[in-house]
Amino acid sequence: MPAPMMDTYSPPDLVFDHGKGTRLYTEAGDAYLDFISGIAVNCLGHAHPKAVAALNEQAGKLWHLSNMFKVPKGIELAEKLCAATFADRVFFTNSGAEAMECALKTARRYHFVNGNPQRYRIITFTGAFHGRTFGAINAGGNPKYLEGFGPAMEGFDQVEFGDLDAVKNAVTEETAAICVEPVQGEGGVRAPEDSFLRGLRQICDEHGLMLIFDEVQSGAGRTGKLFAHQWVEGAEPDIMAAAKGIGGGFPMGACLATEAAAAGMVVGTHGSTYGGGPLAMAVGNVVFDELTSDGFMDHVVDVSNYLRQQLHGLMDRHGDKIAEIRGKGLLVGVKLKDGFDPKKLAGLARDRHLLVGAAGDNVCRMAPPLIITKDDASEAVAILDEALDALEAS
Repeated sequence: MPAPMMDTYSPPDLVFDHGKGTRLYTEAGDAYLDFISGIAVNCLGHAHPKAVAALNEQAGKLWHLSNMFKVPKGIELAEKLCAATFADRVFFTNSGAEAMECALKTARRYHFVNGNPQRYRIITFTGAFHGRTFGAINAGGNPKYLEGFGPAMEGFDQVEFGDLDAVKNAVTEETAAICVEPVQGEGGVRAPEDSFLRGLRQICDEHGLMLIFDEVQSGAGRTGKLFAHQWVEGAEPDIMAAAKGIGGGFPMGACLATEAAAAGMVVGTHGSTYGGGPLAMAVGNVVFDELTSDGFMDHVVDVSNYLRQQLHGLMDRHGDKIAEIRGKGLLVGVKLKDGFDPKKLAGLARDRHLLVGAAGDNVCRMAPPLIITKDDASEAVAILDEALDALEAS
């Protein structure tokens, strides 16, 4: 008899009982090296002692209030995020898709309160993924995710990722914003040139548009900076969606904005029953403090450089199967050549107790906990080497 759940996922016949650090364990005690971390979520690994302690302490005091009342830990975390970024205002959500919905609404609302309600269209990019809510799938524009859900939502103009000329040609008097991932995740772990992000900022400044960055997957230290766009001087957004790693495994997201961008988001324009609740805020503060502790980002940069070096060696050994090593920091993609399936590679790696994922554009995706060591990286590459030996063309 099938499980009484919608068949929207197809997990393998493998159940994990607990995790510790960079590894997951079955009930029988079999260990698996986790190089996907819940799709870039468990940035501090599994069962991080400080996060566990914070959650347990808060769970014994207060679980939920709603936003009818202030949550002091939420104010504390918002202050930390604003101090560390471009932002002046924060709205907490439960997920990345909700953070994106808030970002889209904030951009349109900005133009409405400034006397330009006709400016509502948002430029997005091929290969984008912004979540699974109705607004988010329309912003992403992937036909696979839109199929069967009725007519596409009006108001999004999609252009080629990385093409500034296409962006310029897409701007009209109705354009409100440009929305982009500084590093695409689902779209194939693609990092554009720095000049592309700077160019988007310039276009927005020239035309009075809002620049939205979707840092749901590329943020929370994933690239060696708190947020990926911080590598690029002159490319700060007006609005940003964050989630995944900022909760370290506890569901939470955030929409960050400048004072000007957020000015229209007044009482009654947006809300969330669970967003910014006491449990999430307790954990979120611990995660932020760990990510911004002395030497943490240096470690991410160091170990990611080592992993990338090892993966290039893997590409040299398997040049018949690997086309390219992609990504930034510890958001890494191994693009396979035509005829080789990244899902099959992930299965072969899993058989050898390494957990990786797949993404668009024929890419095997890795987003391990940010606490991995060079030994972990070497072990993962050695297992991938074996899995690639076993990988056959489809």
